[in-house]
Amino acid sequence: MAQPKRRWSKARTHLKRSTWKLENKNLVECPHCHKLTMQHRICPNCGYYDGTEIIAKKAE
Repeated sequence: MAQPKRRWSKARTHLKRSTWKLENKNLVECPHCHKLTMQHRICPNCGYYDGTEIIAKKAE
C-alpha cells in the first residue's frame, strides 16, 4: 500500500474531523394532532400517517 509522504498536523486533522457532527432532527408538525414529529414517520402521539390511522390509540 502507498504511504503518505508527510504527517498531517494535529490542526489539519482537527479541521477535517470538525465536519463529523450530528445534525438536528428535522421535525414537522403533525397535520392531525399538531404535535412535532419526525418526517415520514407515524406520529407517536395520535398514530396517524399521511391522513390514515395506522396505530389505533386507546380512548382516554
